[in-house]
Amino acid sequence: MATGLVAPAMAQSNTDITVVLSEELDLVEPCMATRSNIGRVIMENISETLTELDVRGDKGLMPRLADSWEDKGNGTWQFKLHPGVKFSDGSDFDAADVKHSFDRVFSDQITCESKRYFADTKLDFNIVDANTIDVTATPAQPILPLLMSLVTIVPSETPIEFVRDPIGTGPYKMTEWTAGQQIVLTRRDDYWGAAPAVTKATYLFRSEPAVRAAMVEAGEADIAPQITEVEATNPKTDFTYPNSETVYLRIDQTVEPMGDLRVRQALNAAIDREAFIGTVLAAGTELAVAMVPPTTLGWNSTLTPPAYDLEGAKALLAAAAADGVNVKAPVEVIARTENFPHVTEVGEALVDMLNEAGFNASLRMVEVAEHEQYYSKPYPEGRPAQLVVAQHDNSRGDPVFSMYFKYHSQGTQSGVNDPKVDALIEKASAATGEERAALWSELFAYVQKDIVADALLFHMVGHSRVSERLAFTPTIATNQQLQLSEIGFK
Repeated sequence: MATGLVAPAMAQSNTDITVVLSEELDLVEPCMATRSNIGRVIMENISETLTELDVRGDKGLMPRLADSWEDKGNGTWQFKLHPGVKFSDGSDFDAADVKHSFDRVFSDQITCESKRYFADTKLDFNIVDANTIDVTATPAQPILPLLMSLVTIVPSETPIEFVRDPIGTGPYKMTEWTAGQQIVLTRRDDYWGAAPAVTKATYLFRSEPAVRAAMVEAGEADIAPQITEVEATNPKTDFTYPNSETVYLRIDQTVEPMGDLRVRQALNAAIDREAFIGTVLAAGTELAVAMVPPTTLGWNSTLTPPAYDLEGAKALLAAAAADGVNVKAPVEVIARTENFPHVTEVGEALVDMLNEAGFNASLRMVEVAEHEQYYSKPYPEGRPAQLVVAQHDNSRGDPVFSMYFKYHSQGTQSGVNDPKVDALIEKASAATGEERAALWSELFAYVQKDIVADALLFHMVGHSRVSERLAFTPTIATNQQLQLSEIGFK
């Protein structure tokens, strides 16, 4: 009897956890931590930001490495940094590290994901003292402190090129990376903040959602952040929640036949969006009318999803063809393996719908690193028309985190070149209050109705499985970020 009582107690006291993810990491680079597969491991675990948005409550923007910030006027914000912070290599954190981290993000020698959120904003840094730094944005950026939640801070000695051994100020350090197999994070004894409950996290990678769910059920893993509605059947361990992800087809308007408005309208009319919900996508998935979720500033409630109209799509293509548009030009639908549950089935169904309307479409499934070649500029030379299936996260409440790099002519993932779009984005980014909301609302309508910039599809629902031994509830940000410090034990 004694032995039977001891075993559960020992298991319950274990503070190591295993996380099973759907996608492997191709990089462990801090400046790429806004990309979901990397951010789930790195963001706020290894590498921290100056500020942090509260997604669990109503605290809004919270301090992280910056204790406070103040608008000094004329586009300048002053940040007071937390004293006594050390990086995992033992070096001291100070204002010089902040400046170097941003210089590195904006360097033309590497392509950092977090750069794209700053649009055409130019940042200048003035180090006042070791724990004080002034940041001047040109043009003035009224939500600059919120933007600071996107850039992870690295030591000033960090080289410009991508690193394989990230050094951060976070509560964990990476102690193992076996590519394709596992990553191990170990809690730091010298962390400047409160010690998290989790002492070690091992990340494994399994592509099948049923396998991930079964691993948690069997006690082989503690968290599977991404399962499907098929597996989410146990109310004691499974969580279903609206997340901040929007799935869409990025249209590259520079390649025939996508430059013709009628072709883009036909593409949207050819997709039976409702048919996906409750079949390959979970019940509760919403049809998208914007790149951002409905909780975002400037949400335009007058917009409605494009109606499914197969005959109308055929007529639009016929009209374009009559004017000399090569509507039979090859169209590649490119999707990222394991980007979201049932992504392959979604891609196959989209291709079938497009071909039924008269397009010449095919599907190509690629891994995350290859997907980035088609998703971000510079786009490949000599490419056919490409529709990139993508999932975009914006849990931060403002369209500035989406609209520039998705729609501005200089945006890194934009297929649009429209002067009015550029002007609206630039004006909205610099505006405040009701004017800012109104400008974003106007932009949402213009890109969806007037120029049909892309094929907006779905606002997604997230499903996670969490071991009963953990005290943890997934949030709107779980697909992009999984803070180990938020995990406790029952």
